[in-house]
Amino acid sequence: MSLIDNLEADGFDLKTLLDPKASQEVARVMQICNACRYCEGFCAVFPAMTRRRHFNEGDVGYLSNLCHNCGACYHACQYAPPHEFGVNVPQAFAAARNDSYAAYAWPGPLAGLFRQNGLFVTLGISGGLALTVGLMLAMIAPSLFWGVHLGEGAFYKIMPHTVMATIPIVISAFVIVAFVMGWRRYWHHTGAKWSGMRDLVDAVKASASMRHLGGDSASDVISAPGCPSGDDQSSNLRRIYHQLTMYGFLLCFASTSVGTIYHYGFGREAPYGYFELPVVLGTVGGIILCIGTAGLFFEKRRLHPAVKHESGLGMDYAFIVSLFLVSFTGLLLLAVRETSLMGLTLAVHLGLVYGFFLILPYSKFVHGLYRFAALLASAGETRRG
Repeated sequence: MSLIDNLEADGFDLKTLLDPKASQEVARVMQICNACRYCEGFCAVFPAMTRRRHFNEGDVGYLSNLCHNCGACYHACQYAPPHEFGVNVPQAFAAARNDSYAAYAWPGPLAGLFRQNGLFVTLGISGGLALTVGLMLAMIAPSLFWGVHLGEGAFYKIMPHTVMATIPIVISAFVIVAFVMGWRRYWHHTGAKWSGMRDLVDAVKASASMRHLGGDSASDVISAPGCPSGDDQSSNLRRIYHQLTMYGFLLCFASTSVGTIYHYGFGREAPYGYFELPVVLGTVGGIILCIGTAGLFFEKRRLHPAVKHESGLGMDYAFIVSLFLVSFTGLLLLAVRETSLMGLTLAVHLGLVYGFFLILPYSKFVHGLYRFAALLASAGETRRG
């Protein structure tokens, strides 16, 4: 079965997968860059570019997600506007990358909703779920909702563990299927390949260090100048905030995983002591997440206007703001869990968590999946020469 047959059997229409104008612009600038090659050492995009003479739609999907939008190549380019060639690699890739999020999404019709009004829709869903959970709990047992509950099992006096756990399990099942389908669509459409564990290790190292957010010496994380900002100065702040966000999220995930082991493995119920492992992991992760997401929000605003893709910022801000609210309300719950505000805070936090995970397949979170896939494919290409 051919690549096209595979995709069409999966419900894909290659003619409408990506915006033709965005794909054509990427192909145009890549042809010029391939002739110039001044930026060949900037990041993984340009070595991948040199392995191609023509750029089809799959190449556009691959290269646009391999780009980290640091902007260094734009500032170094002798053909950037106002030159008649008008080469703006970050802007061209950003437009195509934003299209790819919707194109690879499953089920596809849901992606358009978030694509147009990402921040409004995300906050609306999260706020609506928080309000629904809060009203439901408050009406069922007002005395429990506004009461003070201490010790293990206090959370479950307000919401039974079965209910609290079943909702995220159902949401997670849907999200995992959506992620798998999106990854499959990306992998098939770009024709990506990988050669084994060495490629996987290379991709993990690149993701963990964010080395491609370093600018023109991105392979050297320590001395890399960082991303140019609106004031034409380079800074590593964006990479640092990105790492804080990623590692903060992983710590919070680890906290939840350890809590699950405590509950089912040792028969212990949340909330746990302030210095027990699930709480320590969650507290450190939550603080790091708040710092990272707040920093990313301001760094997004400081991006040079020439490399910003305005129509995609709504999705970016939606993910950053919702993740900040999830982490902030989690820390707030820790602070008030032994007061009468625990019920209200728990309801708000759970609503935001449920909303956040529900919209993950249609949020900026997917850039992590496709970028990792692109890094994996890039490592394989590099190894094969």
